[in-house]
Amino acid sequence: MGYYIAKVAITAVLVVLITEISKRSSFVGAVIASIPLTSVLAMLWLYIDTGDAGKVSELATSVFWLVLPSLALFIALPLLLAKGVNFYLGLVVSIGITAICYWLMVTVLHHYDLEL
Repeated sequence: MGYYIAKVAITAVLVVLITEISKRSSFVGAVIASIPLTSVLAMLWLYIDTGDAGKVSELATSVFWLVLPSLALFIALPLLLAKGVNFYLGLVVSIGITAICYWLMVTVLHHYDLEL
């Protein structure tokens, strides 16, 4: 149980740290946030839990393919905000666009027999 609490605590601390740094410098916050810390932690926890490098490899490959459609959020949100759209509405619309992009990516990958 202590192990799971440690995993949650470390992951939460990183998110809070990035938020606090971003208040002072959006650039430094963005640099830290753009490092795939969550993915690295997930791969680390998965390997520690299973000892299976194959599972880690599968996760890393899936993350690679799904990073591409996730970029839609980082394109849509700033464009919507620049157009004067309310932050919360812009965030919801951007998440919706991103969800559609995820669906498209999974559909295209499935068409080429690449299963995530």
